[in-house]
Amino acid sequence: MDPRTSAQDVMRCDLCETAVVQMHCDTCLVNLCTACVGKHMISDESKDHKVVKFQSRKSTPLYPGCTTHNKERCKMFCKQCDIPVCISCIESNRHLGHELSKILRVLDEKKDIFIKERNELNDTVYPTYQDIASDVQNRMSQLEKEYGDLSTAITKHGEDWHREIDKLVKKLKAEVDEMKNTQLQTLQKHLDEINKTMSDIKDEINSTETAIDTNDMSKLFSVTSKVHIYKNLPHKIVPSLPKFISGKIQGEELSKMFGTLSSSSLTSDKHGYSMKTTQKPPEAGSSPPVKQLLDEPETVTIIDTGYEYLFHVACLSDEEIWTSGGDSMMKLFSINQGSLLKSITTKSGNMPFDIAVTKSGDLVYTDYNDRTVNIVKNEKIEEVIRLQNWRPRGVCNTSSGDLLVIMYSDDYKQTKVVCYSGSTEKQTIQLDDKGKYKGKPLYSSGHYNRYITENRNLDICVSDNRAKAVVVVNQAGKLRFRYTGHTPDPKNKPFYPVGITTDSQSHILTADSYNDCVHIIYQDGHFLRYIDCGLSEPQGLCIDTNDNLFVAQFKNKKVKEIKYLQ
Repeated sequence: MDPRTSAQDVMRCDLCETAVVQMHCDTCLVNLCTACVGKHMISDESKDHKVVKFQSRKSTPLYPGCTTHNKERCKMFCKQCDIPVCISCIESNRHLGHELSKILRVLDEKKDIFIKERNELNDTVYPTYQDIASDVQNRMSQLEKEYGDLSTAITKHGEDWHREIDKLVKKLKAEVDEMKNTQLQTLQKHLDEINKTMSDIKDEINSTETAIDTNDMSKLFSVTSKVHIYKNLPHKIVPSLPKFISGKIQGEELSKMFGTLSSSSLTSDKHGYSMKTTQKPPEAGSSPPVKQLLDEPETVTIIDTGYEYLFHVACLSDEEIWTSGGDSMMKLFSINQGSLLKSITTKSGNMPFDIAVTKSGDLVYTDYNDRTVNIVKNEKIEEVIRLQNWRPRGVCNTSSGDLLVIMYSDDYKQTKVVCYSGSTEKQTIQLDDKGKYKGKPLYSSGHYNRYITENRNLDICVSDNRAKAVVVVNQAGKLRFRYTGHTPDPKNKPFYPVGITTDSQSHILTADSYNDCVHIIYQDGHFLRYIDCGLSEPQGLCIDTNDNLFVAQFKNKKVKEIKYLQ
């Protein structure tokens, strides 16, 4: 029921509480019906009742009562005493010679001052504090990034040291092996010579025994003794092992050699902010610069995420992206360097079913098995939404800072989109409201992938891969159109939409996993073109502020950055 037309909103008389209000007593601030006016007038004859039509309420000035003369109203104001005064006060000569003004004039002057102060608070002071809060938030985000960069630099320097130490260890071990092999070869040669001599001695023993046993004098005299030769023993070869003389590890010296941190500081500058000047806001509905589609989209960057399976990507900034895959880890990568900056594990240890980034730069993820939507602030995970009988799937942040969550019922028979402000449910979108499908579900049922985003024109766009459609409703939840693919697709397979995002031109982009491409759809639902760029099973999508497209590829675990607008 519309509250503006609801009977519950009709104003009732404060006396009889049944008849509709028609009059108002400006003196007593009481709402009255015409039948109760007389009753009210005689209820307190000491007051000067000012009864007017309800539409003209507050038109009669309510003069303040005098603190000195009971039941008298003050219509003048003493500027010296800075108090309202009544006629009796003036006649008593207590304010003789004082400058008096009509209290209504003083009231108007005070209202003028309050109006100026209110306008100043609205136009300059409050917006200034908004800017200061935004500046502090930005500084905090920048601080997080810079400290992350600092930690990354230290880690990289440590890795460089490890590499150099590994090289040194490898070199020393190679030298050890070379020394060992040289000495073993020398000893082996010496051993071979000894074995040869031992064989010769055996032969000499056999010859001697033959001579002893023979009676043949000629053979006996032909044997020559070599005992004197074998009694000259060979030199003894004793190897000398090298010693490893380790350098002493001095904690302080090592720290200086590795590197040290300078001290950090926080300073307070009371002149650091200036009051915001009043400026005309930009014209409502101002459009971004028109950008044309490139004839050939081009791959700018490829980032290897290291997941077994990669599902989602979300832009934190034009320099950093969040990713998630088939485990509980969410990873933040530098776009330019392709390096891992930090990683966060979900609170429950479950795989996140979708991720998004809020306007303030916080990471949001859905936990399907835990029935929760969570936000990561300063690496601490806070539960924002906990569902009963429903499970969250896709999530996105809106231009107003709300969260849109698409969810299934526990029996998989229902699917709906819910808008949340914090943890408060603001809106539910579930059923069609027009045509032959009026009262029918907007989204298919079952445990299938569904992702969600908000367009620049505030349309809510859902990729429903069981229905093989992109379902777009306006801000009020009214169906605008369904996009069911464009034939023929690049591989002529069924349209299978998964990740979805939008750009500054209000184009809708959805990943088509079966056809290894991304569809670009105009805001009215017309197909514009495909992006393929060698994509392999694209899943999650996001776009940065420069309209660069980031595509999470399922099996090859890589995020591709693609430029497709001029």
